[in-house]
Amino acid sequence: MLEVFIYESTTLLDQLDEILLDSEKEKQMNEENVNEIFRIMHTLKGSSAMMGLNAFSNLAHAVEDVFAIVREDRSKMDNVSETIFNLVFQASDFLKVEIEGIQGDDYAPKDPADLIQQLHSLADVMNGKAPAPAQAAKPAEEAPAVGKKGFCSIRVHFEDGCQMENVRAFMLLTQLKEVCDELDSIPEHPENDANLCEDLIRDGLIVLFKPASALDDVISVIEKAVNVKSYEVLSTTEEPEEAPAAEPEKTSEPPAVSAAKKTSPPSASEPSASHPTVSSSASSSAPVETNAHKNAVKQSLISVNQSKLDQLMDLVGELVTTESMVASNPDLEGLKLDNFTKSTRELRKLTDDLQNVVMSMRMVPLTGTFQKMNRIVRDMSKKLGRPVEFETIGGDTEVDKTIVDSITDPLMHMVRNSMDHAIEPPNERVANGKSETGKVTLSAQNVGGEIVIKVIDDGRGLDAERIMAKARSNGMLTKPESEYTSSEIFGMIMLPGFSTNEKVTEYSGRGVGMDVVHQNLAKVGGVISIESAKNVGTTFTIKIPLTLAIVEGMEISVGKSIFILPITSIRQSFKVYDSSQILHDTNGTEMIMLRGECYPILRLHSVFDIPTEVTELNEGILIQVENNRSCACLFADQLLGEQQVVVKGFPPYLSRYDIKSSGISGCTILGDGSISLILDTNGLLNF
Repeated sequence: MLEVFIYESTTLLDQLDEILLDSEKEKQMNEENVNEIFRIMHTLKGSSAMMGLNAFSNLAHAVEDVFAIVREDRSKMDNVSETIFNLVFQASDFLKVEIEGIQGDDYAPKDPADLIQQLHSLADVMNGKAPAPAQAAKPAEEAPAVGKKGFCSIRVHFEDGCQMENVRAFMLLTQLKEVCDELDSIPEHPENDANLCEDLIRDGLIVLFKPASALDDVISVIEKAVNVKSYEVLSTTEEPEEAPAAEPEKTSEPPAVSAAKKTSPPSASEPSASHPTVSSSASSSAPVETNAHKNAVKQSLISVNQSKLDQLMDLVGELVTTESMVASNPDLEGLKLDNFTKSTRELRKLTDDLQNVVMSMRMVPLTGTFQKMNRIVRDMSKKLGRPVEFETIGGDTEVDKTIVDSITDPLMHMVRNSMDHAIEPPNERVANGKSETGKVTLSAQNVGGEIVIKVIDDGRGLDAERIMAKARSNGMLTKPESEYTSSEIFGMIMLPGFSTNEKVTEYSGRGVGMDVVHQNLAKVGGVISIESAKNVGTTFTIKIPLTLAIVEGMEISVGKSIFILPITSIRQSFKVYDSSQILHDTNGTEMIMLRGECYPILRLHSVFDIPTEVTELNEGILIQVENNRSCACLFADQLLGEQQVVVKGFPPYLSRYDIKSSGISGCTILGDGSISLILDTNGLLNF
């Protein structure tokens, strides 16, 4: 039951984020989305209550109450739409933290009481429930005096950048009603006018009240209130009637008394909370192409544990290998078996079909991953005060589930890098002749058996001189500076501990982000390249295989050994007939001239110390391979032909050796039952 609950809740919360981001982009929430959010919260409330997760259930119930009001009359959210978005995002973050906690060994439920109180206060605002004024007969335009006879007055200042100060003022007044006989404020009814936020930031909220019992009870409520930075007691009941004028004086002096603050719920520390105000015209999110919540039709879908899919893929791999062993049985060599050949051909067709079906079962669209990036951009845009348009292209591109899990972190770090390092503040962009709103684009496409993902921004670009200076000061240079190409300089940002930030921030500065990108991509056979122009923008390009399970490879022989070289890394293969093409550099490295360019030659029999009789270049064959950074020619005895192989990992006891860096990525079983090693182009070119 717990596994089902976690899966269902995670799916629903991802769906909730998608609806909120789309609605925030459109600056409105249609009836279908309102109903869908209500259903999501209703489901989460019921399932979490069934699991005994009361805090989870109570918070979902509070959000459900808000949307029950919206369902009855959508016009009630017109003046508080931004408040609704921010509070529901905070609720979503809190619930996600709870789900993560449930999966741990020492789960302790967290208290969302403050968030629930804010949602209840929001519901009161939407229902028109407001604190009663001290003098009901007083004309609306008459401002109450700060020093009315028998009234106390306290000036309250809210935290910097807490947003929605008018609603927070109303929430505070709602809490104070419990400990006051009479209550009023300057300005009056702040919840009715969002334009009062600037006045509240500048002058604070003046609370006028007659305490029900003691003044200390009122002060205690103020001290415990959320988002209160400080307060100052202006007058008590003993002060004379002649008091300061109604309009508070503007002063830059800080309030005298600091308020004791209550610990906020975990979600308050997430990027979605406590953001500085961002212009509503510069939305930081864009809808992803596939909107699951818009396709509210029944589908014949079931969820399957990924381990079962992994096991099924292994069995299909064994079947492919076994089929190849039967068809290539040496006992049948030289025999004319037409019926057998026909049967094996049909078996191969069915095996290929089965393999394709199993592969498609493991393939998942990148939509979910892109959606997470959408949320990161939205939160950072508000947090950093940088309006950003986020565009996604190709979210329906499908990739193996294992690959998706491996690239989520790299994409997150690259998007955060673009937001924190690349996108300039609005005033800086305008000074450089750019639009005030920055743009980040995340795209994916299937190109020749590989997935190409790009993260593009129109920010300030990478500063090659600054990167070189940082590398120089950190002692990271391995050759003369003049010999570094632009791609090599940009590649330095992925070195461990490298960061151009002078101080550590919430998002960067520790030099681990881009290193994580490099390490995670290397694990799945992916490569990354960087292109950048100063004050124009930067493009990160990632190339990764569609799947890690089965690859199209070329069999090559070196002595008595057979290797598999992935076809995606091969540019061409050729024989050497003209010895004048062979050159040697000052280090003695063997090179070959092809179409006016020199490429190093790697003799595989030397690299892997394999005895062979084919040592002359004109006796064997050269295979030109490449990655995003370099290109070289591998020398082997001969090509044996194309072969689809099932990738097998190395046994755990070999993990102590850095095999991958030596140019081998895995192994496979050939049709005759022998084991063949799969070459890793990246490892060989860096050898």
